[in-house]
Amino acid sequence: MLYFVRMALLGLNFLLGAVVGLCVGVVRPFNPDNNRLFARLYSWPAVPLMGLRVEAEVQSLQDQPPGFVIIANHQSNFDVFFLASIVPRRMACIGKKSLGWVPLFGQLFWLGGNVLLNRDNAYQARRALQTTSRVLRDQRTSIWIFPEGTRNSGERLLPFKKGAFMMAVDAGVPIVPVCVNRYLGSLDFNRRHSGELRVRSLAPIPTAGLTAKDIPDLMARCHGAMQTCIDELSASTELQAQASL
Repeated sequence: MLYFVRMALLGLNFLLGAVVGLCVGVVRPFNPDNNRLFARLYSWPAVPLMGLRVEAEVQSLQDQPPGFVIIANHQSNFDVFFLASIVPRRMACIGKKSLGWVPLFGQLFWLGGNVLLNRDNAYQARRALQTTSRVLRDQRTSIWIFPEGTRNSGERLLPFKKGAFMMAVDAGVPIVPVCVNRYLGSLDFNRRHSGELRVRSLAPIPTAGLTAKDIPDLMARCHGAMQTCIDELSASTELQAQASL
């Protein structure tokens, strides 16, 4: 029963946050700090509504000056609610073009100055990535990307797509990995305290001086560092859960 109450309240929070966000977005469309405001509108009520405890170690993310690439693992649609609580200033996202057609959220995503990619059109996708590289370099705006390209509930990260790394190398900006413990299967929204999430940002990985030929090694380095961190966070969370039983 509690699960259905929570999902209903979460849906209501989603609608109210979108309406308030749209009002703000219409007044100051494409403002580089809109996304952080929109994110907080969702996360502040959502995390306690869901009964979650979020432990975030993200100092390296918050201390990095705007104008870098953020890469994170992506497990479910619930990510948007708790990851929203750590969105840094002057940040935009890259998402698939179909998001633009989602009622309310799509319009909010557009007014936040985010980038919508048509993955079926390679030419348009390359042009969008080139534009995003200029935004990174010249407008001091960071870009958040899920490099796996889709949701993944498994224990191992999927192979990364090149887009995030091509942009970072092209603009010569750092990459900051953000890792979340594996939580699907461990959350129980029928309990008062539904579960614990741990989020950690890793040290910035510089790309200045790198070229296209360095991208495979850069991808492998980021993939390995994130997998190790996710495994550590997941093991620690499981031990804490067992200890509390």
